[in-house]
Amino acid sequence: MSQPMVPATRSRLPLRRRPAALLATATARLIVTLRPHRIRRILSVVRRGAAPATTEQALASREAVIAVSARCAGEGCLQRSVATALLCRMRGVWPDWCTGVRTAPFRAHAWVEVDGLPVGEPHRPGEYQRMMVVSAALPEERRPERRP
Repeated sequence: MSQPMVPATRSRLPLRRRPAALLATATARLIVTLRPHRIRRILSVVRRGAAPATTEQALASREAVIAVSARCAGEGCLQRSVATALLCRMRGVWPDWCTGVRTAPFRAHAWVEVDGLPVGEPHRPGEYQRMMVVSAALPEERRPERRP
């Protein structure tokens, strides 16, 4: 994506938390090489069965990803957002994964959000027109019906 960004401050991550963050980051690195519709399909399958993430859970995952990857701490917003979502999923939750654009000036960006608010991002809600979303909850019309 083309979101200019100053590299985020990277904190030290405890050794016991590094393997999961490294696995999510490495997996995201492979996923982001795919075409957009494939990325969306993979993330849609991965998120199945997960509970919606809280802001704290999503922010903790984002910070862990940034701590283990210089690319994710800088301009790698697509990899950072996918890795954050994957790390959340490893913990049994899922944030809304989003990509979008703005036109003045043109910029593309990828991020995660909870309750419609970007998590750990410098931009304001609504600054980017969302183009692709893998939501934490299934849309109403696609939810299976419960029988009494």
